[in-house]
Amino acid sequence: METIKKIRIESDSVGEKEVPPEAYYGIQTLRAMENFPITGRQMAPEYVKAMALLKKACAILNCEAGIIKEDVAKAIISTCEEIMDGKYYDQFLVDPVQGSAGTSYNMNMNEVVANIANEKLGGGLGDYTYCTPNDHVNNGQSTNDIVPTAGKIALLWLLRPLEKNLADLRDSFLAKAKEFDGVIKMGRTQMQDAVPIRLGQEFNAYATALTRALGRIKDSEKELFAINMGGSAIGTGINADLHYFHGIGKKVAELTGEPFYQAEDLVDGTMHTDCYSMISGALKSLAIVLNKICADLRIMSSGPATGFGEIHLPERQNGSSIMPGKINPVMTEVVTQVGFKVIGNDVTVTLACEGGQLELNAFEPITFYSLFESIQMLTNVMPVFKAYCVDGIEANADHCRELMEKSVGMATALNPYIGYKASAKLIKDAKAHGKTLKQEAYDENILPHDQLDEILDPMAMTTPGIAGKK
Repeated sequence: METIKKIRIESDSVGEKEVPPEAYYGIQTLRAMENFPITGRQMAPEYVKAMALLKKACAILNCEAGIIKEDVAKAIISTCEEIMDGKYYDQFLVDPVQGSAGTSYNMNMNEVVANIANEKLGGGLGDYTYCTPNDHVNNGQSTNDIVPTAGKIALLWLLRPLEKNLADLRDSFLAKAKEFDGVIKMGRTQMQDAVPIRLGQEFNAYATALTRALGRIKDSEKELFAINMGGSAIGTGINADLHYFHGIGKKVAELTGEPFYQAEDLVDGTMHTDCYSMISGALKSLAIVLNKICADLRIMSSGPATGFGEIHLPERQNGSSIMPGKINPVMTEVVTQVGFKVIGNDVTVTLACEGGQLELNAFEPITFYSLFESIQMLTNVMPVFKAYCVDGIEANADHCRELMEKSVGMATALNPYIGYKASAKLIKDAKAHGKTLKQEAYDENILPHDQLDEILDPMAMTTPGIAGKK
């Protein structure tokens, strides 16, 4: 007996299409899958969860307003809760990068929720007898308010782990700053010898910069709490019931446990996306700080025999397929590459945020894709950088001091006592005679030896006002 193949036909304003009979998504999702095979990825799980939360909030308020029947609302709400718990993720198949300001995000969610809810109410997949994607799940909403709001919620959820990992990395540098506080070395400017510095001071400066980067991120995320839910298509609130309109901001805050609120100017909240450029800028600033730190670590660990060799980075893997024993600073290199990508993503976000026209910015899909990628890459790279590099850094204290003592950079400390010109002559003489600066100063008897010992004490040079003082 021949098996009869099940066929499910759905229609929209464009025409009809055959939808997989077992799919919870519908025709608009299917069209989006055909139109936008761009990245080969799904929407971020955090974004799917955020949109389901919003659909739940809308169903609650629309039910209270009497717009949606209680049994339909309960089916929508329970479905959204299941999606938020991670079920049905395989049904969210539209590509993150797409046209139409994210309508495909919204309709993918509307269709999945409607079909599952319809099934719970006794209907079949695709018949939408009891619950429809547009009239029930999407009631009072537009892509133009729910897509940016879901993006803001997802961004906040993604930023929290990043902030924790950044704080942990900062603390690791603080611990190393204490460990290396007694290691004296030569500081450098323009890659040339300058004046002595403690290795601990350098690492403390890295921690300070990371603290500042963390503050920027926390400050920028405050702008995410203003949402344009209720604004509907262009911020005027068309088709939004007043009970729903006035309650949606509070309901989102209640369901998320975060201080979200309805934007005072919903037209502005719909047409402008500058808050995302603030987030992206803060992420870029973090990337810049991390890249500077990693460049410094590579320089200080370079060689080790023919370079600076002032610190030793943990050995993680072979560095060459042809040069035996070569070890590369791979953990700093991967951080730097993440930094390059974050900086590039910031350019994309900048262009997308300024690219909106009139009442809407249609480029939020690439904005969210870029931001989510930057956040996730930074979040993932910082713990391995901390564990496999920073925590295991060792100082080559004797070598640091040896290099410092060979340098003529300490002559700067003599300026207040013998003047700039005499100090410069002393440097020239030391180089000509192949002596250390201190030995040349002794031999020329420019000052009593005990005073020279105090002035040229490198540790004292690292604290303001101490060198040469009793």
